[in-house]
Amino acid sequence: MPKLSIIIPFNNGEKYLEKCLESIKNIRYEDYEIILIDDFSKDNSKEIARKYKNTKYFYSTEETIGVGNARNLGIEKSTGKYIMFLDVDDTIENNLLKKLDKFMVQDVEMIKYKMKIIGEKEVYADGPIFDITDGEDGFNKLCFEDKYIDSPCLYLIKKELFERTNMKFEKNVFHEDFGLIPILLANARTTVSTDIYGYNYFQSHNSIMRNENYSIQLEKINDKFILYDNLKLELKNMNLKSNTCENLLEYYTNSIILGVNDLKKDDRKIFMKKIKEKSMLNNLKVRNIKQVIKKWYLKYMYTLF
Repeated sequence: MPKLSIIIPFNNGEKYLEKCLESIKNIRYEDYEIILIDDFSKDNSKEIARKYKNTKYFYSTEETIGVGNARNLGIEKSTGKYIMFLDVDDTIENNLLKKLDKFMVQDVEMIKYKMKIIGEKEVYADGPIFDITDGEDGFNKLCFEDKYIDSPCLYLIKKELFERTNMKFEKNVFHEDFGLIPILLANARTTVSTDIYGYNYFQSHNSIMRNENYSIQLEKINDKFILYDNLKLELKNMNLKSNTCENLLEYYTNSIILGVNDLKKDDRKIFMKKIKEKSMLNNLKVRNIKQVIKKWYLKYMYTLF
């Protein structure tokens, strides 16, 4: 059994797949398997994938299943002790896994590392760093300081954590990461946030984070409301401290408000009404004068609608 399963879902990934797989081929680490989930590609992705050794290949022939389902399938098919998610248009540095191995040896359930964002200029994404602690403490340290907390590509995750919690990526929604990773983190027995860089995120116009299609933007906000409602239901069955539950609700609420504020005026009115109906502004906590002003402003603005 390998120590690590690297799961790469893709749909029509021929433009990126070879570069992605070459980056793995060059790593200074041997105890891994590659699981490629081809989400009904119609290009030459399959031919590229078959050239690489150490690869388990599973192909969905029925229909497009979406990235959430593809990742779930990858977890199901994996045999590694740890799971790593890698997007097909990204790469990893050759020393990343070797540096993280000391935490795998200690059985840490979620091991966070950092990424370099490669676009018009290179940016090193920062965020809190801390030693091994429990998942709730880790989430509470990261939730308002690390804007990449919900990216599954920035964690090594022990497969046993998925099995113990019975948690999966939500099907058929945008931002399935947002709906799973923060909750999974809060339920981990142990976690660590390292200062280790090694994931290279290439900004592309096809990325969900860069997609400028306004109808998709509306779908993304709708899906975040669905994931918020799911969270409220799931919290009732989780043995989490009250402050962790409050921070989870506040984290989700802040993310939704930021998305709504970017919408056109008429759509913003619709979603503001939804936020008010769900009493979501009550989730915003006041810790300093800046947050007092923010909460007052939001309540005032939302009352106008």
